[in-house]
Amino acid sequence: MGSQVWYRNEFQSMNQKKTAISPTRQENYPEWYQQVIRGADLAENSPVRGCMVIKPWGYGIWENMQYQLDAMFKETGHENAYFPLLIPMSFLEKEAKHVEGFAKECAVVTHHRLEPNGEGGLRPAGPLDEPLIIRPTSETMIGSMFSKWVQSYRDLPIKINQWANVMRWEMRTRMFLRTSEFLWQEGHTVHATDTEAWEETRQMLDVYADFVENYMAVPVIKGEKTATERFPGAVATLTIEAMMQDRKALQAGTSHFLGQTFSKAQEIKFQSETGDEQFAWTTSWGVSTRLIGALIMTHSDDDGLVLPPRLAPKHIVISPIYRDDAQKAQVLEYCRNLQRELTSICYDGRPLRVLLDDRDVRGGEKKWQHVRKGIPIRLEIGARDIAQDGAFMARRDQGNSAAVSRSELVANVVKILDEIQANLFQRAVSMRTQNSHRIDSLADFREFFGTGENEDSAEQGGFVYAHWSESDAMHAVLKELKVTPRCIPLSGEEEPGTCIFTGQPSTKRLVFAKSY
Repeated sequence: MGSQVWYRNEFQSMNQKKTAISPTRQENYPEWYQQVIRGADLAENSPVRGCMVIKPWGYGIWENMQYQLDAMFKETGHENAYFPLLIPMSFLEKEAKHVEGFAKECAVVTHHRLEPNGEGGLRPAGPLDEPLIIRPTSETMIGSMFSKWVQSYRDLPIKINQWANVMRWEMRTRMFLRTSEFLWQEGHTVHATDTEAWEETRQMLDVYADFVENYMAVPVIKGEKTATERFPGAVATLTIEAMMQDRKALQAGTSHFLGQTFSKAQEIKFQSETGDEQFAWTTSWGVSTRLIGALIMTHSDDDGLVLPPRLAPKHIVISPIYRDDAQKAQVLEYCRNLQRELTSICYDGRPLRVLLDDRDVRGGEKKWQHVRKGIPIRLEIGARDIAQDGAFMARRDQGNSAAVSRSELVANVVKILDEIQANLFQRAVSMRTQNSHRIDSLADFREFFGTGENEDSAEQGGFVYAHWSESDAMHAVLKELKVTPRCIPLSGEEEPGTCIFTGQPSTKRLVFAKSY
């Protein structure tokens, strides 16, 4: 008998075994997160501190994110370009708030080659006339190019997007959430008026919210950052904020109205229709591989990764079950025919992604590998299933599994995937709703968030909507409790109230939370 032998009672009993991920979310959420990444084979730490190697399954998720976001950017009139990794230090020095915001995170190149040190090793040689910064973000580099490209109002608007990597030295790293090097996209646009730039800033926030909610199945709050939380050099920063299963907030994307700050620093000027010279108005916006971390922490369970179908590298995995070589030929032929039939079906504008896993691996081991990877639909097919022209199907978002006819599967597979996508979103919405609170006193605020001693504790967590005013008193309390101001919701109406920190009048509530 081959190792593909898999008795159905073994599959059913496996459903009753202990969780595939240890520790569980309740036992140790930060370690659970790391083990989900390991169990799904998404990424691993590299020899360079703070940097990670994104493995094929993890990069497959990022590719699907790129595919959809890139289409959305182009639908809104943006074009892709690429700019240098290295930025002259003098570029950052032109905008004081920008350099102040990123100075401690910058990696600096000071030499342009290596030479033997005479002891069998190497040493830097050829010092540069000016140090170069490995890009922490590209406003200054792209601004310098915009200053050359923009001469007249006829040159505007310019709408550019870049897919790239960036480097920011981080003291405390966590894969996907905060690493020294990460992948992202950064959009940069130039406009003739502040109105156009504001419309761009808001439009791209809406694009991000659309993607995160409808593709990642993660509900978000659209809002504006407070003055102390803005992007360095921005006039205003808009954000989408999501709640993870440990009830912490995660900033999932930002869109910045830069006003004329960088235009004045980089001399981005144009001749208007009336003939006078004006500084342009600019924006920037970006999301990164942090979205994969958000995906993990929103949907995954104690058996591993759970993926929304719209972003899954594979929608369906087919596992053949056979006892001997005679069965093997019959089962594999049936599975290959079903794979071809399923891949002829379109889902979300592209053919279904179907994996036929015919590796010589024990069925139970294979099954749990696919569970931990979060594949939305798993099919097991043996001789008994073929006799009934069907398969044994399990949905990753549910704990149950059952026999299904081939015709029913083919006819309803798109509907099933849509149900999984919607189910994951609704679960996340319910979780956020249950853990969102309006608080109107400092005493209740303190009681809700606790002492702040254990930063990774989920005992006190959730979104608090409270009246506020920018003040030293507020920031002192937030620092003590290790709580952050997330955003002023854009959907929030004006509401007369009193700041819980100062007693001053307040017209809007701010979302507070512990965060990543």
